[in-house]
Amino acid sequence: MSKTAFVFPGQGAQAVGMGKDVYEAYNQSRTIFERADAALGFSLSSIIFEGPDELLKQTANTQPALLTVSVALLEALEGRGLKPDFVAGHSLGEYSALVASGMLSFEDAVRTVRARGQFMEQAVPSGLGAMAAVLGAERDSLAALCAAVTAEGSAVELANVNCPGQIVVSGTAAGVQAVVERGKDEAGAKRVIPLEVSGPFHSSLMKPAADQLQGVLAEIDLQDASVPVVANVTARAVTLASDVRSLLVEQVFSPVLWEDSVRYMIEQGVDTFVEIGSGTVLAGLIKKIDKNVRIISVNSISALDALQVNEH
Repeated sequence: MSKTAFVFPGQGAQAVGMGKDVYEAYNQSRTIFERADAALGFSLSSIIFEGPDELLKQTANTQPALLTVSVALLEALEGRGLKPDFVAGHSLGEYSALVASGMLSFEDAVRTVRARGQFMEQAVPSGLGAMAAVLGAERDSLAALCAAVTAEGSAVELANVNCPGQIVVSGTAAGVQAVVERGKDEAGAKRVIPLEVSGPFHSSLMKPAADQLQGVLAEIDLQDASVPVVANVTARAVTLASDVRSLLVEQVFSPVLWEDSVRYMIEQGVDTFVEIGSGTVLAGLIKKIDKNVRIISVNSISALDALQVNEH
């Protein structure tokens, strides 16, 4: 019996104008944008549709923007009767997955990720933290290099285990710079590319943001899931509301185990992944994890229409 997973992108997938076609074509999708604006008390949709890019790129805007576009596309998709066996999201995308699973209301999700973005921006003063993508290194050897650099006094950790040969590290500017300089010799990296980000996400430097987020999540009503959510922190399915609160707090300062999550879903029988949201970032990662699975990116009206043809 073939199984389907809905997966949702995180930060980095944003683009000015994303979701505009679905907003214009579907009432239920337009309502999602209107609900986001109402929940936040300002016009997030005008930032999404008109930019400018610098404003959309601010973490506190990017996070609710990507969530809103994913859920608007999800509404259009669910209108066609498609249902997943698992859901998962990359970092911020986990909140879209929680909405899809019925665990979290859309309004609570959009307000929470807006706050999460603000807390993450504020956690570390600008210039003190950094992130870099490490290509071609083995996970264990890179983890050993990070541990060695951290022991020398400059914290740096694995942040996103994305797919074979692509791992992101995060930490202090000095720690990340050490990985840039030593990655080839000490971890077998082919390239190390510093990333343009506003903070050292998914590192222990984000603990202050996690503490603040814990306060927000404590006030929110969470339901048990109708569809299992594969959590970033554990790469395992979770369905109980009581487990999700603590996992979302940990997620802010823990590595995103994306490769492990995808492998887990494949082990559970998933052979079709439907990426819902802006861009095709996750499709690219999943292809590198297992080229035998079917991957569909639903990021536009034309993608939705193509999907309908495939279903018949």
